[in-house]
Amino acid sequence: MANYVFGIDVGGTSVKCGLFQTDGTLLEKWEIPTRTENGGSEILPDIAKSVKAKMGEKGIAADDVAGVGIDVPGPVNDKGELSIAVNLNWGYKNIVKELSDELGGMAVKAANDANAAALGEMWAGGGKGSKNLVMVTLGTGVGGGIIVDGKIVAGAHGAGGEVGHACVDPEEEAVCNCGNHGCLEQMTSATGIVRLAKKYLASHDTPSSLRERGESISAKAVFDALKEGDAAAEAIVQEFSAYLGRALAVFACVVDPEVIVVGGGVSKAGQILIDGVAKYYREAAFIACKDTPIVLASLGNDAGIYGAAKMLID
Repeated sequence: MANYVFGIDVGGTSVKCGLFQTDGTLLEKWEIPTRTENGGSEILPDIAKSVKAKMGEKGIAADDVAGVGIDVPGPVNDKGELSIAVNLNWGYKNIVKELSDELGGMAVKAANDANAAALGEMWAGGGKGSKNLVMVTLGTGVGGGIIVDGKIVAGAHGAGGEVGHACVDPEEEAVCNCGNHGCLEQMTSATGIVRLAKKYLASHDTPSSLRERGESISAKAVFDALKEGDAAAEAIVQEFSAYLGRALAVFACVVDPEVIVVGGGVSKAGQILIDGVAKYYREAAFIACKDTPIVLASLGNDAGIYGAAKMLID
């Protein structure tokens, strides 16, 4: 039985790599540059070289490696095929076949990065002990992952877990990056919270410390102001919480998770964010799902490598 597995998390500027024991122990992690020049043709060969080098350094034989799990920022179907990853300069790519070939036939599994992060949080993070989980990541955009019976739900087109592009406000005139209108991402990402803040401040005369920031308002500033008792910040966060809480209630109706995990940079606001979202979630959730806990992610930037590795471990 193999004793080791590699987890690879491919980002636009760096590739995070992890060497794990198959019991989930992270032995070592490191990074290599993401070389996106020439259509990103060097990315997979660089990963293979790094994996092989680490095996040589540690004296690990190929037959003692369960395989390599890899996640990428784009839709990946359950065959390991990517349709597009813009920030890697990739179009269609059969990640599993190409990386396995580079590794001399070693087992490879691939997934979308947010789905892998969800699997990682289920395995060793905020959702540890569960097998059914919904994760939402609040950063410059909104991503997510769905885990059912311990497995990633990628869907027919690799779009499973794209919770950020659920329509939550069809009357919204602004266009989302995806080309649609009223996406959850437009309301609950870090940039979305700033949009809500500027709209509120422009349409209300509520005194607020946020006004002193002018154009430099950030999502963090909004939550910091809330913690200081700022009435405008409270109204802005209430609007954010309503959008996210009600959307999570819809997702819960479909998936019926044991736990909902919230991660990403915005989640650093902490329990005050969770409490606000949970209020609106419970108001909107189906009766059987009302008590589903909403918790903070705990693996941070390591969630991807954990999830990528977990794909090779049943």
